[in-house]
Amino acid sequence: MNGRVKVLVVDDHEIVREGIRMVLATDPEIEVVGVASSGEEAIEKVRELEPDVVLMDIGMPGLSGFEATRRIRESHPNTQVVALTVHDSEGYVFQMLQAGATGYVVKRAPAEDVIMAVKRAHQGEAVLHPSVAKLLIKDYLARVAKGEETSFDTLSEREREILKLIAEGKTNREIADTLFLSIKTVQAHRANLMRKLGMHDRTELVKYAIRKGIIGLDEA
Repeated sequence: MNGRVKVLVVDDHEIVREGIRMVLATDPEIEVVGVASSGEEAIEKVRELEPDVVLMDIGMPGLSGFEATRRIRESHPNTQVVALTVHDSEGYVFQMLQAGATGYVVKRAPAEDVIMAVKRAHQGEAVLHPSVAKLLIKDYLARVAKGEETSFDTLSEREREILKLIAEGKTNREIADTLFLSIKTVQAHRANLMRKLGMHDRTELVKYAIRKGIIGLDEA
């Protein structure tokens, strides 16, 4: 890893912020460059500090972690966001992934899991706590039982590339830059693959990519 991973910690409780800061400070490859107590402040701090990774709480007064994540990913696509929250219900998980989060870790996770989540997110990997992974597996089994699985074979090689990048949390602009395409071309491919798979939003694509092994889960 080249240089230290710059991290912004976002949580509305000071004791939690400081606890996370202390955990991350134990790893010499990570540097906490700032903290924020709200979604609004998080957006300002990202603009000011340009962190590599944001550890984002969800339930905060004012702007929620969902909306803060969405805005950060749109304005700073190279900054990865990992949810660090007490919530592990399906609704929270899928909304956060849809907002553009690269990972989802619950606060009861061991300190080493939080550290590893930061490093893996910085490398562009999808990071999911085991309890979150179980939710996705449960959803997968339900879809299989209903006969809703769609063949991967219908996708072109380019569509598969774009599916992987979408599932990793990349924006249309990032995908266009990565594949040397125009944003309009990326949007067209995205629309085609969603039509072929019968899906309607990024959350469904993320779950599909995990089921197909296109992106990985946090190993439990």
